[in-house]
Amino acid sequence: MILVEALGKTFGSAPVLRDVSFAVSPGEVFGLLGPNGAGKTTTLRILATLLAPTQGRAVVGRFDVVRKPERVRRLIGVVGSGMGLYDRLTGRETLRYFGRLYGLTKRQVDMRIDELDALLGLGDALDKRAGDFSTGMKQKIVVARAVLHDPDILFFDEATAGLDVMARRNVLEFVKHSASGGRTVLYSTHVMGEVEELCGRVAVLHGGELIAQGTPQSLMHEAGVGSLERAFFTLVERRLEVSA
Repeated sequence: MILVEALGKTFGSAPVLRDVSFAVSPGEVFGLLGPNGAGKTTTLRILATLLAPTQGRAVVGRFDVVRKPERVRRLIGVVGSGMGLYDRLTGRETLRYFGRLYGLTKRQVDMRIDELDALLGLGDALDKRAGDFSTGMKQKIVVARAVLHDPDILFFDEATAGLDVMARRNVLEFVKHSASGGRTVLYSTHVMGEVEELCGRVAVLHGGELIAQGTPQSLMHEAGVGSLERAFFTLVERRLEVSA
């Protein structure tokens, strides 16, 4: 469903992504784990056709992201933190607006809004203006907007950043529901607990490089430790020692 081969990206003379390769199977929740600046967002932006790679190749749903970007965009939904909404529109107006952009009829949009309300607990966010939303309300509408067209592939980029515990739980449960329905999810985060809860496999990025990948359990075994957080730091330290 997603294939990344020797992917690289350079801004000016500065490489921010180097020789990254991984594959994500249909229906899998695959994690991208790493600190800020690791290259996670750059990777997702390339896969979402928002950036062109400097080197390598990426395929999403059988379509090359450079050669067939419009086909890729029809298959994906993207959720990030801090994604903007129009302050003067209510949540419902926002979803109806984007539904028309997706080519859905008003009836289809309204039916989908009802489904997403049941899944995400949109509640008051549907009929309040976005300018009056709490952070949790904003993120619920951002998630609903990204999946309104029922895409096969979802990209989550630090989607729970800044959310309170209830709003965060809603997002995590939605990711689980999406995977159980057969969607493929690429989940980027620096929160170890979210990876352990959601992801069957994970790629660890640091300094723009892929330093390890596997199941959370296999990474802990490789590092010889009992938690994913300790495994992450152990694997980073080993890479730094090799690079020194």
